[in-house]
Amino acid sequence: MSAGAERHERLASELESHDLLSWLDLSVVEMERGRVVFALPFDEKFANIASGTVHGGITATVIDTASGFALRTTFDSPREAALTTTDLNTRYVRPATDDLRVEAEVVRAGRTMGVTECEVTSVHEGERKVVATGGTTYRLFRQADGDDHPAGVNGGGAE
Repeated sequence: MSAGAERHERLASELESHDLLSWLDLSVVEMERGRVVFALPFDEKFANIASGTVHGGITATVIDTASGFALRTTFDSPREAALTTTDLNTRYVRPATDDLRVEAEVVRAGRTMGVTECEVTSVHEGERKVVATGGTTYRLFRQADGDDHPAGVNGGGAE
C-alpha cells in the first residue's frame, strides 16, 4: 500500500471512531488528495417530522465534515492536523428523501487557510439530483506552522 493510500485509510478510520460521525454512519466512497466522496444512508432519525425529508442540519453537517476531510488529505500528517471552520454556507436546492452522496473538493489549501466547495446529491424521483451545494473556509493549524492548537481543536472530522 502506498504511503498516500495508507494515510487516507487511517483518516477514513476516524469516521468509525468519532462519536457523531459513527452515529451518522458516514462511509468513504472515494478519497484522494484534495477530494473526498462520502455516502450517508437515509435514516428516519435524520428526517423532519412532518415531511420525512432529510433535516437541513444533517446536510450542513455532512458538508462541513466532507470539506474538513478533503482539506486534511492535503496535510502531510492528516490525523495530527487541526482545523476549525470559520465559515460554512449551505444552499438547499431540493428536499432529500433518500441516501446522500457528498462530494467535497479543495479550492485552495494554503498555510493557514483552506477553502472548499461541496455538492450533495440524492435520488429524487428515480434520478440522482443535486439537493444542496455549499462551501467552507477553515483556519488550518499545520504542524510546520509552529502554531499551538487552540483549545478544543483536535483535528477530528467535523469541526
